[in-house]
This record gives sequence, structure tokens and C-alpha cells, in this order.
Amino acid sequence: MMRTHYCGDLNKTHIGETVTVCGWAHRRRDHGGVIFIDLRDREGIAQIVIDPDTKETFATAESIRNEFVLKVICKVRSRPEGTVNLNIPTGEVELLASAIEILNPSLTPPFMLDDDSISEMIRLEYRFMDLRRPMMQNNLRLRYRVAKVLRDFLDENGFMEIETPMLTRSTPEGARDYLVPSRIHAGEFFALPQSPQLFKQLLMVSGFDRYFQITKCFRDEDLRADRQPEFTQVDIETSFMNEEDIMAMVEKMIREMYKKVASIDLPTRFQRMTYLEAMYKYGSDKPDMRVTLEITELTDVMKDVDFKVFSSAATMKGGRVVALRVPNGSAITRSEIDAYTEFVKIYGAKGLAYIKINDVNELNETGLQSPIVKNIHVNALKAIIEKTGAANGDIIFFGADKEKVVNEALGALRLKVGHEKNHVDGRLWAPLWVVDFPMFEHDEETDRWVAIHHPFTAPKEGHEDLLVTDPGKCLSKAYDMVINGWEVGGGSIRIHEEKVQSKVFDALKISKEEAKEKFGFLLDALQYGAPPHGGLAFGLDRLVTLLAGAESIRDVIAFPKTQRAQCLLTKAPNAVDEKQLRELHIRLRTPQPTT
Repeated sequence: MMRTHYCGDLNKTHIGETVTVCGWAHRRRDHGGVIFIDLRDREGIAQIVIDPDTKETFATAESIRNEFVLKVICKVRSRPEGTVNLNIPTGEVELLASAIEILNPSLTPPFMLDDDSISEMIRLEYRFMDLRRPMMQNNLRLRYRVAKVLRDFLDENGFMEIETPMLTRSTPEGARDYLVPSRIHAGEFFALPQSPQLFKQLLMVSGFDRYFQITKCFRDEDLRADRQPEFTQVDIETSFMNEEDIMAMVEKMIREMYKKVASIDLPTRFQRMTYLEAMYKYGSDKPDMRVTLEITELTDVMKDVDFKVFSSAATMKGGRVVALRVPNGSAITRSEIDAYTEFVKIYGAKGLAYIKINDVNELNETGLQSPIVKNIHVNALKAIIEKTGAANGDIIFFGADKEKVVNEALGALRLKVGHEKNHVDGRLWAPLWVVDFPMFEHDEETDRWVAIHHPFTAPKEGHEDLLVTDPGKCLSKAYDMVINGWEVGGGSIRIHEEKVQSKVFDALKISKEEAKEKFGFLLDALQYGAPPHGGLAFGLDRLVTLLAGAESIRDVIAFPKTQRAQCLLTKAPNAVDEKQLRELHIRLRTPQPTT
């Protein structure tokens, strides 16, 4: 082997040994005729000392610049008194070089590896350099450990890792598919999987009982900080277990992973909350339970107020009026309120009404400071104070619009104000199960029901008849795991009877012909002794992002895409030549100029 030790593994137990280390010149310093080189490899940094008495080695060291690749033969010795650095594992020793070989020089790096101000676009363009930074090395090491612990847990609990196809058929029910043209079958396409959902259900029909896979999935959707066009899923499916069994097992898995990977003790039982309560109190189906602020329902008391923004929302079909009380929030400045107003507009809100509480006993413009108070009658003002529990010095923000807009805007504002103004309970980790999701939500544009999770989710006991009579009231056997406001995993008990699956397709207005065309293979399989089964999928990228304390999942993926779904390193996606297009029977449309 070229090396005998990694740089970061050397410590005072190696004093007196002659070792060979390899790595990159992180920094070179000249001190009074002695040259110091911080040599870096994946395990850490070691300080190399080059004495001028070793003329050839010293001459080589003088030519070394940042990021040169080096091989160094050296002797481990104690650092002189006063130079020990206990902030790094190798800080008690230094390496006296007897020979240095430059394995490869380097151009001047596009950025310094310890420069945290470098733009992400530059980092992604030179990702091979960015990945040398200790933060990125640590993040990817953490990712490896997380995946290994999860894989070991599933293996120990009888799960078998089985690969499912990357080339499958397109079933565009949720996000857009990434399509792959077929050369052999002209005019036809494969799709990259959005998840292995149908195949893992087929594996349960096939009798494998417990399956898992750590796999890539693909969705052609608009991107955010917690999304990528290709992402990694820890995919799990099991037979003959109900939702309580599955939730208990994977909750144990996540607890063990946090403990083994990061020495973090999660609660012995995660909090449970229904979807209805989550939306009602927090405006989100993935609430951050560290934030202590709650949303208060005011729809009923606002139907007859003169303030039309409130009364119109309270009386419209699907409208909602709510309040968000911020204790001691009257100190929030007008400029901050204006900034919050612009913030909620991102979520479709038209504005942000507020009342500052000067004196709860004076229900007028003196005690309640706000331009809207004069248009709200005393009974409604009294109800606002009583329902929110407002006290002197508080501020109350309001949301009034269609329910979806109100929930998204006030849910996001709750998080923003809660974290900015320190309305948090002090917990570092707040895991939560959200359960009892509706089966469907109504799409006003198409006037049809759409599946909230996916159309293979089973209804709760006693709700099967609602699939026919009132789909909007039908609840599902679905469950999401939320940690600190991030949905990290979601799953459900699946439909294992063809007659129930057909009822769901009917509720979704998927005709028998369309169902046969898209899902015929699954419907057929369900008629050949399909067992009761269910599962769950975790977003590996999200789990690691939370544990790493990173700002974006891009910081825990080796080669991520940008928010425009581009790879700046390889310049993908890219145009292909006409010969390739002809082989695939594809002709590109020329975009029409806009007028």
C-alpha cells in the first residue's frame, strides 16, 4: 500500500513511529526557516514539519501549493510545549518529514476550502473541490452511517433487500414522470419510478413477507430546499402487520438510528396527532412541535362583522378565518409586520391583518391597536380575546381566505415568528406521527376527487362504504412521521382486495378501462391471494439533512441538482445530436416565439 496510516488517525500512541501518509496540502506556512504543511485526507488533518536540514525535502516543500497531492514519509513526535491543539484529534503530535513526493500538482483552487461565504453555484460547479471540505466529508460520512444502521436494523428484523426496476411504465397520477424513450419500440416510453410502490406490493403478493430497498426515485416537479428530481428512499413493505405494528417497528428503527449514529435519545413513544388536529391548530400536516404558537379558529364569530375580508371568508364555501396569538408580540415593529405581510403573500394570502393588545379590558381602538378594530363589533372582539387567550402586550395576526390559503400562510407564519421570536419549547428533537389522513381531497379545477397519498391506500375500518356515498369523509390507514416540521417518512396499509381497489378507482373517476390499462397487472395480482400488507418509505436525504443540521438536502447529496434541476458540474441536461434522436424516433418541436 502507498500509505501506512490516515492523517486523521495519528495520535500520541504513534509517537516514535515512522509512517507514510498521503493526502492534499490543505495549507502551507513558512515560519522562521521551517515549513509547516497541514496534510488532509478523509480522516482529518495532520501537521507536517519540514526542517531545512533535509535540503532535498525542504526544496520540494517550498514548491508545494494548496491542494497538491502528496506522499510523505515522516516520524511522529510530540508537538512542542505551547503548540498543542486539542481542537483536532491529531493536535498533540506533529510529523517530521524525511521525504516528500508530489504525486500531482494542482491548479489554483477556485475557492478556499475554509471559505464559508462562497456561493452555492460555484460550489456545485466545482463539486469535486467542494466535496473535499470537511463539512461535506462529514455529511457524506454521516449519510453512509445512517444508511448502514437502517439497513442493519431491517436485516436483523427479517427484511430482505430486493431491487425493483428503474425502467417501468408511466402512470402519471401524482408528480410528473421522467420519461425514457424506447429505441426498439418506436413511439413508446419507459418512466423512471417515482417510487417502487406497485412492485413492492407485488412482492408481498409473491410471498416475500418483508422487503426493503434503499433506492433512487425520480419526480419531475418544482424544487425546494427539501426536494430533488432524483432522491433516495428507504423503502419498506411487510405483510400481516397492521398500522400500529408497522409504526411501532419503524419508530424503534428511527430511535435506534439516532442513538447509534448521533448519540441522540428520542422519546420512547412519539407523539400522535390526527390530520384534522394538525391542520386545525397548526395549519400544516407536518407541524414543528417545538414551536409553541397555535392557530385559533374564528370562522363562526366573523360571519357578521363589517370587515369584509373576514366576513366574506367566513361565509364562503370552504373559507376559514383564524388567529395566531404571539405572546409579548406588541414589540414587533411596523417594518417587521410589513415583512411578515410580504412573507404570507408567497402562500397566496392577500394581506395580513393584526391587532396589538394594549388593554384587554378596553375593546376599542385604544385598548386594541389596529386599523381593523373599528369594523369588528364588540362581541366579535370579545370572542377573539377569549378564544386566543390574549393578554396585554400580545399581538394577534389573522388569516382569512379559502382554507388552503389560510392554512399554508398562517402555518408558515407560525414557524417563522415562532423561531424568530423564540417561541419554542427548548426541545432539540420533536418527532410526531400524523394519522387519520383523509383518503381524498377535491380538485376544484377538474371537479373530481384526487388521492392525498396514492390510490392504493386502504380506508379505515367502517369507512369503506363512504368510498361510494361520501368520499370526502373517508379516512385512510395512512401515517406520516414528522421530525421538527419535516415529513421524513410516510406510509399506509395498502388495499389487498380487488373489489375495494375498484371502489377507490370509481371514487377517483378512473374508468375500468383506464384502470385496466394503467394498473391491470396489480388488479390481477390482488385476485390471486394477496395478503394484508402495508409499509412506509423514509426520505434518506431528509433524515441526514436533519441530523447534519444542514440548510438543504443538497448539502448531504454527493452530486445534487440545482433548484432548476440542473447539474452544474456535468452541465446536464444537455442537447443530443440528430443521430441519437433519429434512433429514438424523436423529432424536436421548435418552440414558437411569444408575442
